[in-house]
Amino acid sequence: MHRRKFYIATDEEILSGKVTDVYYPRTYLILKEKNKLETNVTMDVHAYNFPKNYNWAVFCGLKEVINLFLGKKVDVYAMDEGTIFRLYEPVLSITGPYSEFGIYEPVIDGILRHNTSIATKAARCKKLAMDKMLVFFGIRSIHPAIAPMADRASFIGGCDAVSGVLGAELLGINPVGTMPHELTLIFDDVKEAWLAFDEVLPKEVPRIMLCDTMYDERTEVWLASKTLGERLYGVRIDTPSSRKGDIRKILQEIRWILDMNGLKHVKIVLSSGVDEETIINTRDLVDIYGIGTAIAFPPSIDLAFDIVEKEGKPYSKRGKMPGRKQVYRCKNCFNDVILLFNSPKPEKCGVCGGDMFPLLKKYIENGKLIEEIKSDQEIKKYVLEQLKKIQI
Repeated sequence: MHRRKFYIATDEEILSGKVTDVYYPRTYLILKEKNKLETNVTMDVHAYNFPKNYNWAVFCGLKEVINLFLGKKVDVYAMDEGTIFRLYEPVLSITGPYSEFGIYEPVIDGILRHNTSIATKAARCKKLAMDKMLVFFGIRSIHPAIAPMADRASFIGGCDAVSGVLGAELLGINPVGTMPHELTLIFDDVKEAWLAFDEVLPKEVPRIMLCDTMYDERTEVWLASKTLGERLYGVRIDTPSSRKGDIRKILQEIRWILDMNGLKHVKIVLSSGVDEETIINTRDLVDIYGIGTAIAFPPSIDLAFDIVEKEGKPYSKRGKMPGRKQVYRCKNCFNDVILLFNSPKPEKCGVCGGDMFPLLKKYIENGKLIEEIKSDQEIKKYVLEQLKKIQI
């Protein structure tokens, strides 16, 4: 019996190529026997399909993928992490002997698909929420081993904060959260729980009271306002679907009760089942959204890693576009053009006449990192700037 406490791969197992599908070691064996393992190829990562109603995605996971190729005899081109991309556009391109990186195909696909899917969903939610705060509450819906990854991807995609302690630590930010129902249930009385929260926790922690544990939401909000008064920063509604009813009407009642008691400053926090439709329907009433499963388990951005050149010549399986490529973007209107890598650069955008610039940069040359890896905060800022220029 194995001695692992958790079913997770170590760094060494990932880097050694052990986390792969069995047909890749078999392919290596066959190619080595037939003297073809060192064939020089270019492989691109791209999406040929998006989820329904998706027109773009947020490239995420590059920082992890870079670690696979340091010291390898490969050149790696990539879009900057956080770049918003469209169908058919290569986000990553690797050239070198197949022996150096072919076995990593499942690892590359897995890292980029998962990160990109989470970041994209977070970006869509942020775009819809506009200036409202988004907090990622989703680590309880995924395996704890990948919780920091999900925290990072959601943060890069546009979430203003995360509740995960370790994820926040790795991001260099403070975790954000309110209180669990258990706190109230162990105290028996909602007022006692709220007063204990107020008494024990440091003043810098916002007094956001969970108001749906024992009584009707409106009743608990009224009790919270009477219990904490001006110290009350916000009320959180986490009503389960079995008792939710018309959430918009519930929120309208809550806002009315708060305003009627002179607490116009008190914010409404909504969690439990929040998704894009919820945001659209409630964003005029809600100040802060706690979003979990919708971001942690998003529609998949099905990125694929495919050969597009062999020994320097365009070559691919059917259904794919052969040839190494570059993507050019207009600085003004966000229009993109995909061309073969060595084609002349388009001087001006065919839509608005603006200047075009290449999206794929050389990050690794013969195994050495030559392009700066931006901080997570810089990547997030880049995402938010792009969201201003694009529609859902």
